[in-house]
Amino acid sequence: MKILVLNCGSSSIKYKLFDMTTKEVIAQGGIEKIGLKGSFLKLTLPNGEKKVLEKDIPEHTIGVEFILNTLINPEYGAIKSLDEINAVGHRMVHGGERFSESVLLNKEVLEAFTACNDLAPLHNPANLKGVNAVSAILPNIPQIGVFDTAFHQTMPDYAYMYAIPYEMYEKYGVRRYGFHGTSHRYVSKRVCEFLGVNPVGQKIITCHIGNGGSIAAVKDGKCMDTTMGLTPLEGLMMGTRSGDIDAGAVTFIMEKEGLNTTGVSNLLNKKSGVLGISGVSSDMRELLAACANGNERAILAEKMYYYRIKKYIGAYAAALGGVDIILFTGGVGENQFECREAVCKDMEFMGIKLDSAVNAKVRGEEAVISTADSKVKVVVIPTDEELLIASDTMDILKK
Repeated sequence: MKILVLNCGSSSIKYKLFDMTTKEVIAQGGIEKIGLKGSFLKLTLPNGEKKVLEKDIPEHTIGVEFILNTLINPEYGAIKSLDEINAVGHRMVHGGERFSESVLLNKEVLEAFTACNDLAPLHNPANLKGVNAVSAILPNIPQIGVFDTAFHQTMPDYAYMYAIPYEMYEKYGVRRYGFHGTSHRYVSKRVCEFLGVNPVGQKIITCHIGNGGSIAAVKDGKCMDTTMGLTPLEGLMMGTRSGDIDAGAVTFIMEKEGLNTTGVSNLLNKKSGVLGISGVSSDMRELLAACANGNERAILAEKMYYYRIKKYIGAYAAALGGVDIILFTGGVGENQFECREAVCKDMEFMGIKLDSAVNAKVRGEEAVISTADSKVKVVVIPTDEELLIASDTMDILKK
């Protein structure tokens, strides 16, 4: 069975084609700059070589068609006919309270998903464009939606509610939903397989650390809390997002700077975080280089970034009543040993002992990086959200 996974953004489409008999990725790539000058498709050939195909891509249907034609291209393709694709799985960002699991995308589901557009105005419409594009080109192929918010629907009400007038929740659905759910679900399950333990009885803190970052508290395989909220802005300090901030500070800045809601959203989502503090970059690799050169603002940004992660790990250990496993994933979590080292420093009182020598060598691979006598297992697990989406898609087709 071959499953195509699509992740559609406002101006991009990422894709992977899986052969699910072996769970092998047989084709992957992505389109950038949809609707802009210089749009292109970048794909990875079977030998690992990268290839860039330039094409004018004014909207998503043409983008999806370009991807499908590339998949059957005699020179770059992985399959001979589109008939070999059994289904398409989509990453759907915000399912609100309606969706707690992956579903077959039909008219009723898509109407309910569209009703969540106000909760994710940048992401949900883009996801829908991908679904509609596939429907236009391959009208008979089944499509499955895998929701970013679904894994967090097991949070108890006292964890997901905001302490604002209750009618704000009743009227507008204002509550904490959480994001990166496909990643947290994949790695929290995979780490138990990797360690050979039953998820039931395990208290796990999953740290998805990258340009966007979130942490989840997972007990018995279910999410009990997570750092992101109504939107992906809440929680950790990120590449360009502020993370937690006093709402009073927001209104103060709005008044002083004369900002409207669009302006303050742009400030907090695109100009803050690591970029806003350092003034250097939102990329942690460039931040580390600036720190090595003695840039004081970069050093401050680095300390703030690590501190937020450490603080939430402590909070979630308290919320879970202890912790058995701490897991790092995401671009920074998987590859930047300095981050893991700083976060775990001085955490021996919680039973966390990092093996610094092992930690320094681990990049993008599954590994235990704690010492043998550490009471808490500290593990690196590369995330594979696309494989989870493909697996969910296959499971639903079998029902």
